[in-house]
Amino acid sequence: MILRSILAVAVVGAMGSALAAPQAESAAECGIAADMAIVARSLAEEQVQRPQAGAIMARIYDVAESARGKELMKDILEAAYHPSEDTPSQKFAEQLFATCMKTGGNMDTILGRKL
Repeated sequence: MILRSILAVAVVGAMGSALAAPQAESAAECGIAADMAIVARSLAEEQVQRPQAGAIMARIYDVAESARGKELMKDILEAAYHPSEDTPSQKFAEQLFATCMKTGGNMDTILGRKL
């Protein structure tokens, strides 16, 4: 019984972290995420199809070798193409950067994911 409880807590914990966006590990990574946000939102505003936007951003940011980079880019694209309000690209990036810096890299509130 106790073992099942421990296992259940571990599974729920793993699921929660799987739903969270990757966290930035430095101020420089917050800056890169903000830059990605400007590009992603600009592509969305120009009505570039999402798959093409992903390909463009993958070339710009060279994330092919980084699982964290690919996941962050995917999350930023998702948020940019489904904004909760009509947010211009600069404002979206500013909100993302400020949140990233204030929370030690956690961008879940801007990227639409919560633990």
